[in-house]
Amino acid sequence: MNVGAGPTQAEHQSFFDAVGGHATFVAIVRRFYEGVETDPVLKPMYPADDMEGAVERLTMFLEQYWGGPTTYSEQRGHPRLRMRHMPFKVNPDARDRWISHMREAVARQDLAPLHAVTLMDYLERAAHSMVNSFEPTEEV
Repeated sequence: MNVGAGPTQAEHQSFFDAVGGHATFVAIVRRFYEGVETDPVLKPMYPADDMEGAVERLTMFLEQYWGGPTTYSEQRGHPRLRMRHMPFKVNPDARDRWISHMREAVARQDLAPLHAVTLMDYLERAAHSMVNSFEPTEEV
């Protein structure tokens, strides 16, 4: 993965603040969804009439996870990631596509290497934990 040379984290600074706060997470999530929009496997898993809602929910979740505002829990309760993803067939192909689009979005943000690797480590582990099917992908 190609990573940038952004500044490192100051003492007592949250990861959220160190990487640039809200603007950084919005940029990453929007770039991620640009990839999803062109992906024949992932796009059908997202609400066609509410992509902005999907962008907002993922942004709020990531911001909260990394030390930003707790808006996600205030509006939606506990994240319950596996439960919220159970209605969707998340097989290894879908997982790998999700990771690929997220990796591209994070790489384009030009974060400090440690921040990019830390963020991707979490995102990859989370994606692996969402797998709930080993049935083959049916592209639309």
